[in-house]
Amino acid sequence: MVGSANLDLVVDVTTIPLVGETVMGGDLRRIPGGKGANQAVAAARLGCTVAMIGRLGDDEGGQLLRQALEQDGVDTEHLLTTAGVANGVALIAVAADGDNAIVVSPGANARVTGQDVQAAAAVLASATVTLLQLEVPTEAVMAAASLAGGTVILNPAPAPLEPLPAALLAAVDVLVPNQTELATLAGYDGPVDLDRAATLAHQLPCSAVVVTLGAQGALVIENGDATHVPSPVVTPVDTTAAGDSFCGALADGIVRGLNLVDSARWAVRVGAATTLSAGAQPSLPTPAEVASRLD
Repeated sequence: MVGSANLDLVVDVTTIPLVGETVMGGDLRRIPGGKGANQAVAAARLGCTVAMIGRLGDDEGGQLLRQALEQDGVDTEHLLTTAGVANGVALIAVAADGDNAIVVSPGANARVTGQDVQAAAAVLASATVTLLQLEVPTEAVMAAASLAGGTVILNPAPAPLEPLPAALLAAVDVLVPNQTELATLAGYDGPVDLDRAATLAHQLPCSAVVVTLGAQGALVIENGDATHVPSPVVTPVDTTAAGDSFCGALADGIVRGLNLVDSARWAVRVGAATTLSAGAQPSLPTPAEVASRLD
C-alpha cells in the first residue's frame, strides 16, 4: 500500500451547505482516515497482511494515525514521520442521508517522494497486490507501480486535474474509478450510466477497469466484456470510506485467488456494509461484520 493518511474532522449536518451558506452541525469528531490508510485498514480487517508506505506529520495527528494503523495490524515501518510538517487533515460534513462533502489538506502526504518508495522496494516486489491512490504525489505513485511485483490496483481518487502519465496507466493492472473519475480520465463531460461507463472504460489503456457505481454496485470491464455487479440494497448512515472499503476488499479478493468479477462481488458487499456505520475507519468491517450487517 502506497498512499495517504489523514485525520478526519467530521461534523454531522442536516444538509451539505451550498456556496456562501452556513449550516449548524453536531459535535466535532476526530477519526483516523485518508484513502491510503482507509484502504490499508480495510484489507487488514479482511485478513490481508498489509504494509503501508507514506508519510505522517510530526504532530499529535500523526501519532494518533500511526497508533490506529498498528492496532489494526498494518506494518508502518515505511510510514515516515516528516519533521516540521503537519499531518494531512480531511474536513468532512456528513448529511442526514449519508452523503458527504470533503476538503483535504494533504500536509505530510504531499511530501511522499519516489525515493521514499524506492526505500521500500523489497516490500513492493514481494507484494501480491499493490494498491495505489492519488492523494500522494504522482512521482511516488509511478515509482510504486514500476516496482510492484504483483497486481497493481490504482484508485484514481481524487479525480486528477491533469491527464495521468501514459506510463502509469500502462503499469496498472486494475483501474478502479468512480463515475466522476472515469469521466475525467476519458475526457467526457456528461452523465455516466452503465452503458456510458462501459464505453468510456474501453477507451482507457488498462487491462481491466472496475467502475464503482455507488448504490448500483460496480461494473467490471475485462477482456472486452462488461459485467454489472449489483450492490445489496441498504439505507446508508454514512458513505464516507465506502469506496476505500471497496478497494481494500477488491484487493483482498485478488489476494485470495478470486477472479476479478468475484472479487468485485465481495467488494460491493463490503462497501455496502461500510455505509451502515459512521466514520471512516471505525466503519470498516471484518468478514463477520459484513455478514451481520447485511443478512
